[in-house]
Amino acid sequence: MNPSKKIAGQITDTAAGVRSKIQRRNKPTLSFPLRSLTNVTYQPKKGFLQLKGKKKVRTLTVATVKTFAQTLRMMSQAKSLVETDEIMTKREAYYVSKNWEDARFDEQPESDTVIDDIEALFEVNREQLGFIPEEKGGEVAGKLVVIDRDSDTNKPLRIDCTKFGSGAYSIPISVEHLKFETKAKFVLAIETAGMFQRLVKHNYWRKADCILVSMGGVPTRACRRFIRRLSDDLKLPVYAFVDCDPYGMFNIYRTLKVGSGNAAHINQFFCVPNARFLGVTPQDIVDYELPTHPLKEIDIKRARDAIKNDPFVQHYKSWQDAINQLLDMGVRAEQQAFAVHDLNYVMNNYLPEKLGNARQFLP
Repeated sequence: MNPSKKIAGQITDTAAGVRSKIQRRNKPTLSFPLRSLTNVTYQPKKGFLQLKGKKKVRTLTVATVKTFAQTLRMMSQAKSLVETDEIMTKREAYYVSKNWEDARFDEQPESDTVIDDIEALFEVNREQLGFIPEEKGGEVAGKLVVIDRDSDTNKPLRIDCTKFGSGAYSIPISVEHLKFETKAKFVLAIETAGMFQRLVKHNYWRKADCILVSMGGVPTRACRRFIRRLSDDLKLPVYAFVDCDPYGMFNIYRTLKVGSGNAAHINQFFCVPNARFLGVTPQDIVDYELPTHPLKEIDIKRARDAIKNDPFVQHYKSWQDAINQLLDMGVRAEQQAFAVHDLNYVMNNYLPEKLGNARQFLP
């Protein structure tokens, strides 16, 4: 069955079930997976955080009538999008709700949450429902040819990522139709746009024979899916290069590698299980004598929470040791800290030395 027709059918069946219960004067319910770290488990063979099975049930009552109505209206909107092959940004979805009278959303975070609930309810990603993010997917430079298709002729369109000069190829919102050609040896996923630009300016990809991907902070779904496809389709190792702080380690790297609790229902599509942590590590701070900043209270809380609650961290003693080392040191360091030695120290010294011993990377 056509995926769009299948999704539209699931929405219709769910709505019919709600209507049937109302007609029988019973309280209708909708059951959603509980999306949090408390309801996920990590198994290395699977490679991603997956749901345990706990559910939250939304029952139509006086207290929940508005949220229930908003959920049904958003389901109707999704059905219309998939049936007409249309797209809608999450911001547009918020504004469309202004026509829903008492069911309208007051703030966008409310509509975003309902969209997330619906994708969890039907076990699909929101892009399959027609809802797309505002942000771009990330940038790419280096030894990669992306084969897209011309929107007018539908003919193959070859995009050489070595031919963007001082710029880079922008990852599109949907990457499923793309094909790839490369002779690169690995993918280097980089947290900050500034570091990515430095490596692009000096054509580091040519020297290292690699593909550079700018994650721009926490990588978008499109960026993670793009990297996952490079990893799977081209059998390339993926190395993450992020700041040495709990945010870089877990909000960025952990999300890239195994996903998150909040998105556990779709982690299997958007994580990169083969990714490894190149750095910056706590030991790098010592070995490379990097300037640091004190850990903030939020850093300390995030690190302690990871040790206590994160199934991924709990599985790997090496990650527990790294976090404890960082907490003992009480400091954090940024990618740009290597500039204390030389502006191009990362390219000329740090990356070659680290890549020469990739087997020692954190999992």
